[in-house]
Amino acid sequence: MDYAFGLFRLDFWGYALYTLIVAQITIAGVTLYLHRDQAHRGLDLHPVVRHFFRFWLWMTTGISTKEWVAVHRKHHAHCETEEDPHSPQIHGLKKVLLEGAELYKDAGAEPGMQDTFGRGTPDDWIENNLYRRGNHFLGIALMLLINVVLFGVVGITIFAIQMMTIPFCAAGIINGVGHHTGYRNYECSDAARNIVPWGVFLGGEELHNNHHAFPSSSRFSMRPWEFDIGWMYITVLKSVGLAKVRRVAPRPVKATESRVDLETLRAVIVNRMHVLREYSQSVTLPVLRTEVAATETGQWQKMLRKARKVLVRQPALLDERKTQRLKEVLENHQSLKTVHEFRERLQKLWDGATVSNEKLLADFREWLAQAEASGIKSLQEFARSLASYRMEPAAA
Repeated sequence: MDYAFGLFRLDFWGYALYTLIVAQITIAGVTLYLHRDQAHRGLDLHPVVRHFFRFWLWMTTGISTKEWVAVHRKHHAHCETEEDPHSPQIHGLKKVLLEGAELYKDAGAEPGMQDTFGRGTPDDWIENNLYRRGNHFLGIALMLLINVVLFGVVGITIFAIQMMTIPFCAAGIINGVGHHTGYRNYECSDAARNIVPWGVFLGGEELHNNHHAFPSSSRFSMRPWEFDIGWMYITVLKSVGLAKVRRVAPRPVKATESRVDLETLRAVIVNRMHVLREYSQSVTLPVLRTEVAATETGQWQKMLRKARKVLVRQPALLDERKTQRLKEVLENHQSLKTVHEFRERLQKLWDGATVSNEKLLADFREWLAQAEASGIKSLQEFARSLASYRMEPAAA
């Protein structure tokens, strides 16, 4: 064997293709096994697939399943707060982008954190005696050896790229840029955003706003043009009996008749992210456009055009300047104030976890009646649409 080139001597594109493939296997391991299967339980991978990914991630990242899952669950539980392990809103984008792996490591080392948030992860002999962080350098050394044997000196470069894949793509780009820059399909209570088009490289994790809106869904794509390569992998594994989908995001179902009962209320609450999106598109923005058209003062027209985001965003996500802009717009435009208040009241329906079903249903009916009496056409039409919501039929 020529030790400079290893067992295989390839051209540049051969090395590049191999590097891309092994990097994608690592990303698939993170998104399918660590994220969708272990952290959120939206997916059941076959034990053989699970163990393959455990072994592969041990060699290519040194990641401990329990530690990764615990840090990620804590991120969801305390998103965009001081307790969030890696929020760019707290730590700054530069730090999360460049030091995301270090933030993961620091959070994983917090006393009691893994026991609190890492429950249900593998606890067998091989996990406790080989895959846990104490032996993570052994797996990484094995990967380096394999690359050098296969490709000689070039294998060291391939190894370096492999080692950078997750710290930069997942810990950096997804946790950093994915909470800082991009578009939002759903106005969830955190700053998560979708960053497209990077699906082939990021495993579908770039659809981060979709994920935060529906954390337990094993499918991240929601709109027709969004591509989740992780879901493509799941579809293939499912077709050969190596994966079982447990949960996907709900989608609104509307009946032809309006019957406001507990099923309607439950459908509204379960589909609350869709409800908020529909409210923004069919109520808030049409009212805003009407106000812009009716405003003769150029300065107010300009302010109203800039008010689009502050009117649809969750108030808790607005900084002081944007909060003041929202306040000024609502104080000077009664119709916008009205629809904004109706949205706030609607959100309280799914925030009232301790309220009885009867009280929630009464509040919902009152909301619908008052929306019908508001005199705002788009709000009235939305209320009628909401009254037709039904739960998705159970899969056969």
